[in-house]
Amino acid sequence: MPNLPHSYEVSVTVKRPWYRSSTFWIFVGLLMGVVLGGFLPQDQYPWAYDAFRFLSKAFISLIKGLIVPLLLSTIIVGIAQTGDIRAVGRMGAKALIYFEVVTTLALFIGLGVANWLKPGAHLPMDMGAHAAVAAVKAKTGWEIALHMFPSNLIQHAAEGDILPVVIFATIFGIALTKVGERGKPVLAFFDGVAQTMFKYTDFVMKLTPLGVFGAMAYNVSHMAAGHTVNGAVIKGWPAVFHLLKQYSLLVGSLYLALTLLFVLVFVPVAWLAGIRVLGFVKAIKDPALTAFSTASSEAALPKLLEEVVRFGVPRQVASFVIPTGYSFNLDGSTLYLVLASLTIAQAAGIHMSLGQQLLMVFTFMLTSKGVAGVPRATLVIIAATCGSFGLPGEAGIAMLLAVDEIMDMARTTVNVIGNGLASVVVARWEGVFGTDPEPLPDQEL
Repeated sequence: MPNLPHSYEVSVTVKRPWYRSSTFWIFVGLLMGVVLGGFLPQDQYPWAYDAFRFLSKAFISLIKGLIVPLLLSTIIVGIAQTGDIRAVGRMGAKALIYFEVVTTLALFIGLGVANWLKPGAHLPMDMGAHAAVAAVKAKTGWEIALHMFPSNLIQHAAEGDILPVVIFATIFGIALTKVGERGKPVLAFFDGVAQTMFKYTDFVMKLTPLGVFGAMAYNVSHMAAGHTVNGAVIKGWPAVFHLLKQYSLLVGSLYLALTLLFVLVFVPVAWLAGIRVLGFVKAIKDPALTAFSTASSEAALPKLLEEVVRFGVPRQVASFVIPTGYSFNLDGSTLYLVLASLTIAQAAGIHMSLGQQLLMVFTFMLTSKGVAGVPRATLVIIAATCGSFGLPGEAGIAMLLAVDEIMDMARTTVNVIGNGLASVVVARWEGVFGTDPEPLPDQEL
């Protein structure tokens, strides 16, 4: 066998039948999760709920376990092989400019939809409620800036704190370019780690239908266990349907706003960058579906990296832009921040002037970067920001929690799509889209 670079032997792509595709089985997992979760409510079948939850958490744990070594190795190798430090700095500046523009547009779309549909006008709010949100306060601008600098790589990796890991890998890759010949064994080591992690990722992704099934089933099972409505407890499918009906305007408002974000921002951006929209959507459909079903951006990250590289983004661009975007480019989550906060104000009967709303938008532009990686980060940010504007944050969060999982699925999907698009746009901006001499090998043999 010829000695090809990175052991990329000649591979032949064989198109699988539709019933063997990962997308088909992910949809099967989604459907089965809804059906079994509805018929096996948590209160009557705790063993089933625990089994569903185990499948979901085990899959996401596997995903989280591969993120840090995958990012660390691919960023270091990408930068070291590029050898152009100025290109890395230029690419980072372009990515941050793009992130700020798009997230700001997302905030204003959320503002417009909230004022138009007023989803909180008829929602009941218990002013004595206390939401079960982690006690994490939003960081100041200086704390956000300081947080970017890695102090303990092992601790950052253990806590799933992506941004400092990205900064460390970037600086390490730059340093490796300056070492010369003595750095070649180090580069070869990390290159080997990167190739191994891609294969490891492929193994884990074969379990996606099981993870999707578990995530949907345990959430629906929890909803079917029962809810109190006007002093009466309803259970099973009636509880699920009542919950969806009661909050349908709020959920619909978010889904509409996210659709508008895609149509009015993502599509024009793709068109201006010369990107085939349908081709891009097809490329990221699997990571987007994974994000929707698991409500976890981390679960979709490895597959997203693979697919955008396969689409034509050079690996060093994808492995730098996408992880950075996970802290700075959460388009769906930033849109939800304004929509949810105005929903709380409407439910509480508090009128906010346009000036106050614009000030809130500016505040969210900063605080949305401060708690990236925190579970239910949007709820944390809302709770921390509402107090500054005289809104009942705790009661509002308690109100939102009822359907937060359903809304989290949609905003997480948009986060993933937005970061995939960002990597393509930056690659186009840099003039390197479709020029990677060593694309990822096709995994479906």
